[in-house]
Amino acid sequence: MNTETNTWIVDQYITEQLRIAGPVDTDDSTKIVAAGDRALLVDFLPPAEPSAATPPRAFDPDRHARVLALDAAVTRNKVAGVVECIVAYASLLVCYDPLATTPEALAATLRKLLGEQSGAGPRRRSWRVPVCYGGSHGPDLAEVAARCGSSADDIVVMHASACYTVAMFGFLPGFAYLAGLPDHLAVPRRATPRTRVPEGGIGIGGAQTAIGSVAGPSGWHQIGRTPVRTFAPSRQPVTFLDIGDEIHFVAIDSTRFALMAAAAEHGELVAEIIS
Repeated sequence: MNTETNTWIVDQYITEQLRIAGPVDTDDSTKIVAAGDRALLVDFLPPAEPSAATPPRAFDPDRHARVLALDAAVTRNKVAGVVECIVAYASLLVCYDPLATTPEALAATLRKLLGEQSGAGPRRRSWRVPVCYGGSHGPDLAEVAARCGSSADDIVVMHASACYTVAMFGFLPGFAYLAGLPDHLAVPRRATPRTRVPEGGIGIGGAQTAIGSVAGPSGWHQIGRTPVRTFAPSRQPVTFLDIGDEIHFVAIDSTRFALMAAAAEHGELVAEIIS
């Protein structure tokens, strides 16, 4: 079973587990289901039912744009009773106060906002993020190169030349899942996860890449590390990236990494905003 198929099966399992109270509202493009007694999950459905042999892509830009547009609309309209919204690749979890609204009333409001969607979410920023590839900072770079049938230098060029989108946060605080990994760089996760990867790890897991936030376990292939702190509890906001932001990696050497890491330790952002 390939990684993309496995991701699809896991996503479907999680979605089914969330459907505790059954469907609240559905149409051809979206399904709103109860996720317990304090949240509604808005699923943005693929254009057609996928077959087992051809699962949908792990990331669909069109569906993700609709997720961001609904998230923005809920915020802009200050929907009554909503506590927070949690963005995923193709769904939006809308958490609410059950003393302030009902699932039926909230579903009706969400359906109205969906009908008014223009398909455009809020304008996001572009960032240049430094990465030291290979060596002690990217212990899996050689293995990824071998799996892809390329040299380590070619992997660095391909990874750093792509334009990525922050698709969602998850797993650990500030852990940024990025869409846009070139197809040639997709490799299955490690057979044996590492129990600890340092903060700032740049990993590849299946058809995804990510910017690690805090130190923690990981089954992704670590090809580099950034000195940028995507999560800092003492900083406001604690995560400077927004979902939908564009990320452009730039390769740096270990000397430059050490200097920038020291600056980041003292509170400097070290990531550069492009626009």
